[in-house]
Amino acid sequence: MGQETEEVVQSVSDLPVQNPPGEEFSAADLTWAKYASSEHHRDDVALIPFDRMEAFIAGESNNPECPTRFHIERGRKREEDSLREYRSDEYLLYRMYWCSFGPENYGEGGTILPSRRYRLNTRNRAARPQSMRGCTCHFAVKRLYARPSLLLIIYHERRHINKSGFICHGPLDRNAIGPGARKVPYIGSEIQQQTMSLIYLGVPEENILQTHIEGIQRYCSSDARVDTHASQYVQKLGMIIKRSTHELDLDDQASIRMWVDRNRKSVFFYQDSTETDAFILGIQTEWQLQQMMRFGHQSLLASHSSFGVSKLKYPLHTLLVFDSRQHALPVAWIITRSVTKKDTLKWMTALTDRIHSIDSTWRIGGFIIDDPASELTPIRRTWLKNVMKKCSNAEVQREIFIQLGKIIYSIWTEKNPMDSLEQLFQDFIDQTTFIKYFKSFWVPKLEMWIESIRNLPLASQESCGAIEGYHLKLKVKAYDDVQLDALQRVDWLVHKLTTELHSSYWINLFADESGSFPEMKADYIASTSWQRALQIPDDAVIFDDKEPLVAKVVSQKDTSEMRTVWNPGSEFSICDCSWSVQGNICKHVLKVNMICGMRRDFQPSLSFQSFQHVLLGLWQKPLDDSFSLDLLVAWVMQMQEKIQHLAELVTSDGIAQVAGKLPIQWTKRRERTRAAKCTSPVVLPHSNGRSQKDLTPKRSRKRKSLSSFPGGRPPPPAAAASRFTKDLKTVGVE
Repeated sequence: MGQETEEVVQSVSDLPVQNPPGEEFSAADLTWAKYASSEHHRDDVALIPFDRMEAFIAGESNNPECPTRFHIERGRKREEDSLREYRSDEYLLYRMYWCSFGPENYGEGGTILPSRRYRLNTRNRAARPQSMRGCTCHFAVKRLYARPSLLLIIYHERRHINKSGFICHGPLDRNAIGPGARKVPYIGSEIQQQTMSLIYLGVPEENILQTHIEGIQRYCSSDARVDTHASQYVQKLGMIIKRSTHELDLDDQASIRMWVDRNRKSVFFYQDSTETDAFILGIQTEWQLQQMMRFGHQSLLASHSSFGVSKLKYPLHTLLVFDSRQHALPVAWIITRSVTKKDTLKWMTALTDRIHSIDSTWRIGGFIIDDPASELTPIRRTWLKNVMKKCSNAEVQREIFIQLGKIIYSIWTEKNPMDSLEQLFQDFIDQTTFIKYFKSFWVPKLEMWIESIRNLPLASQESCGAIEGYHLKLKVKAYDDVQLDALQRVDWLVHKLTTELHSSYWINLFADESGSFPEMKADYIASTSWQRALQIPDDAVIFDDKEPLVAKVVSQKDTSEMRTVWNPGSEFSICDCSWSVQGNICKHVLKVNMICGMRRDFQPSLSFQSFQHVLLGLWQKPLDDSFSLDLLVAWVMQMQEKIQHLAELVTSDGIAQVAGKLPIQWTKRRERTRAAKCTSPVVLPHSNGRSQKDLTPKRSRKRKSLSSFPGGRPPPPAAAASRFTKDLKTVGVE
């Protein structure tokens, strides 16, 4: 921008006329004054000759920082001598010029403006609507009524920024990929997301470029020009990602507001913190929405709550679905400290409404929570960690942990869990540190906790292992290479989730389903303890009749090494590997329990006992001989059929074997009609026992023109009826 004066001009007559030399000139070549009137509120104005208007517009369009074109957003004009009284700034011709990258925003998080009541001059607008990015740069020109040879320029917004205050196009735009979009080969969202994910994961640039070119070759042939543009694209995208930062503003709250404004498509709920309302930010990208609808419909949804309670500014709550390999995928992130029913209902309702706006029939089959008050896995992990921390002797650690398991298993038996608890206190009275911790933290709420576990079904070890795998991956991504005081900023957590963690899960699922990146696919398959346990052969598990409380697992990397599992067949088994000692469910324990589950001399798993307890509870409460009983029987039959099909699918070699046994289901009428036209004539049973082809005349949906009938006229009604009766007799209908 050119020079500015602080003096406010009250009349256009006080402005000097400026006529910079050269064929073109821009705002930088003019001296701007502040002009205030009843219509204008301290706008930047300048006065130039009317015949230099096109030179000014051309100079503004060729701005090296933000090259663009300006289109006429609106305009008005008057005839000469049409006003009896007029001010110094009245116009003969009025036009408002707007940067062609606005005012609409077709970009990420943008909104399209509603239809205008006036006609637009679209001759010099942006060539492609998708290039509009909500730029607010615009100015107005007035050919003065009192002095028609002069033009008043009024600049309303000089910067090429959007409503959020960010530069939205040009070389200074951090999100821009580069000029020459028409010459760049087609890059779909899948290729772009793939390239971004590989960059976030730290893959070498040479490998990223090779993968990027292979993706482009699916849409166009490869040549030197395509390879050059691909190399420039990857380098530019990598540079943008490396320079990106989570701090959009020094103030964390203001930074989050700016991020929400820029990423509205990825935000399903936002509530800023006030004196009465808690801070809530619900994040779900379009890819996460697709996976939630795909894997969550009529299936399980899991909750991973309270991550980072002691370290983060606001704890993180994650909603998970299970993919085709039963791996946990994050489909929504909720950042809030509030766990009240009122606030939880707000973001849950918003998320449900978002899904139902796309598919109103979407429903979940069940919900898994990781609340220690009702779920066993967090309790098991907490108990084991405290046993390892507060007891120094390894043998005592195992004995205490096994005794804790007996308390849990006694919940579904005739034994009183409190008796097992008293036995624990008597046997390990010398372990004062652990006993003191257990009495102060767990005993006061033990009865309430046991009642919750008894009445609610427990999740299986496979589901718990998948949730545990997500927890560990989130922990590594969130706490790895943490900057100073970054954990106390919400924008840093949002940046981590939407870039590194999101890209990691996207590329893993893409590699698994597309067959690309075999090494990455293998790592993804083995990312949970359950999948790693499946890779251990059955003969690697060794039982000793002399020691029934011990099992051995032969290592697959070194056959001379063996792992020891104590208390086999129980969720409270413990292994001597480092992974189990840290409180996690290791692959050795899971493999031993898989083998024990097929043997009758071991008790069933806790999840099966919980399921059995629920069914027996229903069985012991029979309904009277009423409609409710019929409805209950119908539900049980449906559940039995679904369980049978699921068991067949798990044990069969492929889905084709299961699909062949399913009953035939009618499709839509249009599909049946279309399929019938492509098949051979159907043989129908005749009334006399013979078979005859179906020659029923098909009614055409198109109107026949008069020219299609002989002589250009339709047959008389009597002839048509006679012909139709003849056709009916042909197919045996009297």
